[in-house]
Amino acid sequence: MELRQLRCFVAVAEELHFGRAAERLLLGQPAVSQQVRRLERELRVELFDRSPRHVRLTPAGERFLPAARNVLAAEDAARALAADLAAPTVLRLGTVTGLGERLDDILDAYRRQAPTVRVELDSLSVRERLTRLADGRLDAAFVRGTVPNQDQDQTQDRNPDQAQDLRYFPLWQDELVIALPAGHPLADRPEVDLADLATLPLLLTERRNHPTLVDLVTAACAEAGFRPLLGPPHSTLQNTLASIGTGAPMWTVVYAANARMTNTRRIAFRPSRTPLTLPVSLAVRRSAPLPRLLLATCRNPATLTPDPSPTPTSNDQDS
Repeated sequence: MELRQLRCFVAVAEELHFGRAAERLLLGQPAVSQQVRRLERELRVELFDRSPRHVRLTPAGERFLPAARNVLAAEDAARALAADLAAPTVLRLGTVTGLGERLDDILDAYRRQAPTVRVELDSLSVRERLTRLADGRLDAAFVRGTVPNQDQDQTQDRNPDQAQDLRYFPLWQDELVIALPAGHPLADRPEVDLADLATLPLLLTERRNHPTLVDLVTAACAEAGFRPLLGPPHSTLQNTLASIGTGAPMWTVVYAANARMTNTRRIAFRPSRTPLTLPVSLAVRRSAPLPRLLLATCRNPATLTPDPSPTPTSNDQDS
């Protein structure tokens, strides 16, 4: 009996579908079916009732499922402990702005699990963040938006060998909300239609600073039927909000976590009726040991159950 057989069995038992289980495990469906069949031959029982229309656990499968989960949980605990023991005395982490309380939760949970590790945070531009990660000056880094090696705007100045040495693990989706003057009529609404902002200047960072963010917003405006009237770009979010706070009819987008931490009566933050989100990933070097404890903490700081088989993915307003 092998752990990969148990992983395949548990995935199929939870999905009740071999195809979805294969997608979850990043395996081909034939491989998942083969592993489950091998497990059934070793146990000498049928674990699933298979038909062209459904997959169900047999009574034997239902009895075996808790035991299989316990074995995998024990493996997870052993991996987490090993990661803790092998963790460096210093963890150098590249961060992005706008994480708010989420970053606090991650750091608190990580320190509970690895109290002897000192965490050093560096908030840098995405290009500098990835450069330092690739050359070893950072151990891991948060990245917003599309995977950078798929975005020409973010990688055209980087060494191709550097891009190949990095891999990315998806974490969560960061929500963006609309910021506009508190006295504007749209501020009285619980949410805002982008189309209603068509006549208001949009304040955004220059595209070279955060192409993913700018492209997300302009594409959403295009889908709403208009091309945004771009106002003068500001270097910082603070300056952007200060301009909007004067009461002049203009708007921008802000990470929801930033909005929750911004206390001003002059700005109203409202969700967009068409949700605006950017994915956040953790970037690490392929040549370095995988920081499993950090990855597990980022994905779920409440439970801290590391994923034994993490799935690689493919800013202030920089990513």
